[in-house]
Amino acid sequence: MRQLCALVLSLAALCAGMLADGQAVLADQKTGTLDIYFIDVEGGAANLLVTPEGESLLIDSGYPDNQGRDLNRIIQVAREVAGLSRIDHAMVSHWHLDHFGNHAALAAQFGIGTFWDRGIPDSLSEDPGFPDRIAAYRAASQNQSKALKAGQYVPLKSGKTKLSLRVLCASRETVVGEGAENPFASRHQPQPDDPSDNSASIALLVKFGEFRYLTCGDLTWNTEAKLMTPRNPAGRIDLFMVTHHGLPVSNNPAMVLALDPVSAVMCNGPKKGGAESTLKTLREVQSLQHWFQLHRNVDLDPALQAPPEFIANSVPTADCQGQWVLAQVAADGSRYTIQIGADGRKHEFKTRQEH
Repeated sequence: MRQLCALVLSLAALCAGMLADGQAVLADQKTGTLDIYFIDVEGGAANLLVTPEGESLLIDSGYPDNQGRDLNRIIQVAREVAGLSRIDHAMVSHWHLDHFGNHAALAAQFGIGTFWDRGIPDSLSEDPGFPDRIAAYRAASQNQSKALKAGQYVPLKSGKTKLSLRVLCASRETVVGEGAENPFASRHQPQPDDPSDNSASIALLVKFGEFRYLTCGDLTWNTEAKLMTPRNPAGRIDLFMVTHHGLPVSNNPAMVLALDPVSAVMCNGPKKGGAESTLKTLREVQSLQHWFQLHRNVDLDPALQAPPEFIANSVPTADCQGQWVLAQVAADGSRYTIQIGADGRKHEFKTRQEH
């Protein structure tokens, strides 16, 4: 009997080992897809891209503190869902706490290869704690972060299907004289000047074959117009990360309508973003098939928001499980799916052929 028990235990251990090895192999295999994760950081931002070559880029890292909530969510998606052993590249869209709050902790606990940002300012008037926060970032990056300017490319590897990541805007400077005339330029009605670092955000255009994805951090109204009028350098896109959590100081109709996205993801929180005016602008987009929200806006009429099946998290912060959204682009860039969580329905989209 003892020998039989020992044999059963040995076989169980062997099977467990084989299963673990198999899972590790699956996690390490290159699927050929471009994977774009929108991680729930409760109204901050954490956007993880994993390329067909297995290279990773994290744009922003959510809030620090909160018992490590955002940090743990990022690591969980990176390690357990995306199968990463470290983050190859980490970018800061701008210097607000909900966007670079965990870069230093991620470097220490998970590992970051190259740091990218818009350049480090000497001070930040809207954040009295900035000197301490930036000191931690400098230490984590060993003062070797690379500053990006409008027109530059982030040098990620490209395989059979061409991949490029181009900065269209950074530090309030934009690419100039590119693209077709913007037919919605007249929709820009200037707002009061925004001196905050939001207006200095990096806008990044990702191209993968014919697929186009645009993320603009927290870029605000007047800088959006500077980027998108009188010409549209981004063209018509497939996927749009709704700017600045869907707040009304961003998402200028002159930009959103010109981009004419087929799909969109809004990284809002239960009480941050997802504004009625932004949702109204999205409804004007002629090509938009679906938009996804990381959260239901608990203060807004549900009828004004995305349908429940397109909202990842519907409860207030205290009960939130931090469900993520994944956009997965086919190896040839011709189509893509968007799903909520690992078991969510895959909503299918065709990449537009004319941008």
